[in-house]
Amino acid sequence: MQGSPSNSEAIQHSAAPSRIGIGSSGVHMFLTALAFLGDALAILLGLVFAHWLRFQSGWIRFGVEVTSPPGLLEYAGLFAVGTIFLLVLLAYNGVYHRTHLLRFRRTIVHIVRAAIVWFVTYLGISLALKFTPPISRIYAATSAVASTGILIGWRVLFHLIAQSPTFAPRLRQRILFVGWNTETTKLSQSVSTDPSHPYEIVGCVPSAESRFAVHPPFRVRKLGDYNDLPDLLRNRVADIVVVADLDPRMGEMIALANLCERYFVQFKVIPSYFQILVSGLELDTISGVPVLGVNRLPLDGLVNRTIKRAIDIAGALVGLALSSPVYAWCAWRIYREDPGPILFGQERIGRNGRSFTMWKLRSMKLGSEKSDHENQSTLREDPRVLRVGKMMRRWNLDETPQFWNVLMGDMSLVGPRPERTYHSERLSEEIPHYNARYTTKPGITGWAQIHGLRGDTDLVERVRYDLFYLENWNLLLDFQIMVLTFIQRKNAY
Repeated sequence: MQGSPSNSEAIQHSAAPSRIGIGSSGVHMFLTALAFLGDALAILLGLVFAHWLRFQSGWIRFGVEVTSPPGLLEYAGLFAVGTIFLLVLLAYNGVYHRTHLLRFRRTIVHIVRAAIVWFVTYLGISLALKFTPPISRIYAATSAVASTGILIGWRVLFHLIAQSPTFAPRLRQRILFVGWNTETTKLSQSVSTDPSHPYEIVGCVPSAESRFAVHPPFRVRKLGDYNDLPDLLRNRVADIVVVADLDPRMGEMIALANLCERYFVQFKVIPSYFQILVSGLELDTISGVPVLGVNRLPLDGLVNRTIKRAIDIAGALVGLALSSPVYAWCAWRIYREDPGPILFGQERIGRNGRSFTMWKLRSMKLGSEKSDHENQSTLREDPRVLRVGKMMRRWNLDETPQFWNVLMGDMSLVGPRPERTYHSERLSEEIPHYNARYTTKPGITGWAQIHGLRGDTDLVERVRYDLFYLENWNLLLDFQIMVLTFIQRKNAY
């Protein structure tokens, strides 16, 4: 690949402006050090503040009163151990990684997760090792809450600093695409609409055949031809080169990877043949031969499935108990408006394609199921819906019998919504990766539903949200979805 002399002037013009003053790596190191020191101080302040609240202020009087409360000096060693331990957990969760320094919401999630682990482990170890002075359980809980609160407050200030024009442009990594396809279009839209995104798209060049699989949008600059890549990288236009060509040749890929290595530019490839569950994509070896494939997802692990099942059982028991009065009232209203069966059972597809009967409170007139095949979902202002049914569907009250499905193991509290058998068979042929939703148990609510993707909405987009849930599952995400189910009412009808 040789740069074209006729394009050298254009290449120099398209190159990103030099970063005056402190460089990109210097900004990263400075902000990382600032975040680390600020976090350490915030944690320490939280521990000291919790000590004051528990032992000196008299505001917290739960449990046994401490007749001779330990002083600050007696707890100094525990302050140090607690601060270091929580910092290690934060680092383990990646909050000091370059891609997280601009991501405020993601950082907060990691802080809360680390604080929970810190509380359980810190208290457990202290009780097992019998520290002197012993750690009060109330103090440990107060410390976790206080440190988390002060940490979040400090991170708000840090986010304002990191997002300032002085630091943010130097912190973002610049991406140059080779080729263009539908995946790069989605990525460019995500980057351009997110001011906290740690990446910046500087432009693209066509593949070696001087073509684009999909024409780039107008906002993405075209920085020359494929042969101009050496000059572009030499001029430090990008930090990362991403190959988006759908059909690259092996020799060209190797040459491009070597070129990026020569100029200390990261080389990445969009896995066009793995447009599903790519977070489980791993490099393995079979008899010494490297093999790339989808291995495991979070819910493939036995421990994660066991924890999720335990929460499902507990949640289903609580849900059945709390919803009983509501269930009785709705049943009375249904029978009064349209006498007949109160419950409505429907065959749905569950985990690994197994069918089961999903129960709901009947929200439609008797016989409405005969026309179910006409539409994939209930239409807005559907004449078949009862008056009480509109209210139940608006507040998801018709779904309360599904706590029984959860208790029986057919469903989960959170997961992709199950579909009817005949609709599922049709949609699996029309929508790519549709059946991948069934690698886990279907849920009463899900990531797609809280984003308004229910009823007569875009099914392709709904599948994309379901796959995101499968790839990124964790307990905090499940709790977030359960809470937002009662808040987000978009397209609930």
